[in-house]
Amino acid sequence: MTPQKSKRSSRKRRKRNTVPRAVPSTRRDERAERRAEARREVRRGNRQLGREGERPEGPFGGVPVAEIAIFAGLVGVIVGFIRGGGPVLVGGIVVVALGVIEICGREHFSGYRSHTTLLASIPSLGGETAIVAAFGPPDQKWLLLVFVIPVYCLLFWLLRRKFVSARQARVARPPMP
Repeated sequence: MTPQKSKRSSRKRRKRNTVPRAVPSTRRDERAERRAEARREVRRGNRQLGREGERPEGPFGGVPVAEIAIFAGLVGVIVGFIRGGGPVLVGGIVVVALGVIEICGREHFSGYRSHTTLLASIPSLGGETAIVAAFGPPDQKWLLLVFVIPVYCLLFWLLRRKFVSARQARVARPPMP
């Protein structure tokens, strides 16, 4: 009892002496064209890596408040250095930092550009500064790393996840009807 072969196979077979049919495919040509266009944009300077879409608008509409704060803080830092330090220098550094944090946060949380490292380091170093201000500098400096490294790693992980999620939402195209 030999099993019977089916009369008809589910796949069509090619005759032995024929050449395979050439099926025109446009995918390879389209991919090559996209790569060539990307190279041309990079050469022209129109495309920069790390950005996706248009820069997010500031919370104050068209008024560049963060950029003005950075400039004013920079003036304060320069004046503070010339005078030898003091409250003007500290105020200038704080104003510059606030402007930079606003721009970085807006770009990061909208998925435009990742600023994970900078945004994770600010609270970590702020906590370190608060510990030193409250308890004084420790005898062994590495003890500060016991606080800074876990906080930085946790914030880096959370901020990176948030950026990836925001980038996917920014890049995703709406479904076609």
